[in-house]
Amino acid sequence: MITLNDYLYSGDTVFRILKKYSEDLKRAAEENQSEVDLLHYYFLLQIMELLEHNDFLTAQSQKIREFYQYMAKQYPYLSFTFKGRIKSLIRAEAKFNGYIVAYVYDYYLKNHAYPPVDELKERLTRFRDLIAYRIVISMPKCHVRDEREREQEEIRHLYEIANKLKVFLEERGFTVEPAGGVKLSDSPLLNEDVRPYYRDYIVNEESDGYRSLHITFFDNSAHCYVEMQLRTKTMDDIAEIGPANHLGYEKKQERERARRDVIPVGECIYFDEAYERGMKLQQLELSKLDVNMFAAIDNSLINDGCGLYRGRLILPYEHLSRFQND
Repeated sequence: MITLNDYLYSGDTVFRILKKYSEDLKRAAEENQSEVDLLHYYFLLQIMELLEHNDFLTAQSQKIREFYQYMAKQYPYLSFTFKGRIKSLIRAEAKFNGYIVAYVYDYYLKNHAYPPVDELKERLTRFRDLIAYRIVISMPKCHVRDEREREQEEIRHLYEIANKLKVFLEERGFTVEPAGGVKLSDSPLLNEDVRPYYRDYIVNEESDGYRSLHITFFDNSAHCYVEMQLRTKTMDDIAEIGPANHLGYEKKQERERARRDVIPVGECIYFDEAYERGMKLQQLELSKLDVNMFAAIDNSLINDGCGLYRGRLILPYEHLSRFQND
């Protein structure tokens, strides 16, 4: 079985690693007549196109920047950041294989059988976040001293911004994608006309404390999907440096081991291969990899210039409240 790990010690650039891995995966898919591996190959092609032909990001970022300018004018008293990234190769690979493991496992528990390949393939075409932008807002303490009141004000502003984002981007060539009932919001702060399009992890808070608003658009100019995430600074801290980040690795390993115990080895080759690829990625020691333009002291201290692990920054903008220095 071919795994990404086999290519991470060659000294090549990320793009060359991706090219070799995808070509070998395609060859194996054709030899073994594996429709899932062939779909895996097409998924890797999407990432290659993002890395190689990313001129469209300039135009796309400009449209997002227009919303940044709108917010700077509309909310001079808020502090906020706009960030953008292309999902890194390792995380994208982990997510693809994680989808297979989770879908086969859930289907097996419900039906006591394995899903037809066509259903699995349909599930694997739902990637919408290879490109993602994040808006993080904060109400400076100089405006609202009381911590609880400040949190309520930040959440109120977050939903207000969410209500305006949909129409703003639609007017600039984006088409909003329905959330399909996933994490459907019942917040009275979210307008009825935008409610079906948001996945609301604020009212549907995760067990690890993760909270955020997610909405997906299709960029009709670039012909690609874009995910937008909206958070307060507290929510972002929990996701990036708090419990939602630190506990995620251990919890994921526990879930994967539990799924492996339920699905007998050898009964579903798609599950077996995806599980093995995913576990190998979790066990990577980044400091030992040999990838050009990449260096790491350990799994936390990383200098990544080309999207291997933490993703590529597309759109770093920061707005400070006009009154914050006061």
